[in-house]
Amino acid sequence: MRSAHVSVDGPDDPDVVWERYAAPDLWPTWAPQITAVDYPLPRIAPGVGGTVHGLAGVRVKFTITQVDEPRRLWTWRVRIGPLRMHLDHTVSAGPRGGTTTELTVDGPPVLVHAYALASTIALRRLVGFSNG
Repeated sequence: MRSAHVSVDGPDDPDVVWERYAAPDLWPTWAPQITAVDYPLPRIAPGVGGTVHGLAGVRVKFTITQVDEPRRLWTWRVRIGPLRMHLDHTVSAGPRGGTTTELTVDGPPVLVHAYALASTIALRRLVGFSNG
């Protein structure tokens, strides 16, 4: 197993950024690697699972494991075939205004490395940079 940590600061308000995370139907609007999300609820909730549809027909099953809306943090487990990853996300006020969002990914090295690279672009868009 391997871990990676990504932290991105951006201009958008933390509450706005949190809403983009909390509503799975918004994920494709800021994460270019996501084309659609199948999820039964309008907001993330512990114990509820779904499927992320990615580029080239990739499908990733997931289960939300923790959500703390007041603290703006959530965790989930994802499964790609036999491979598993655990992801922790936080959203907080940035050091100079705006937002800081952080991601910690644990899983097989090849997946962790690929996801950390893709997530940097997505997280920049999440916090308000339109060009990633």
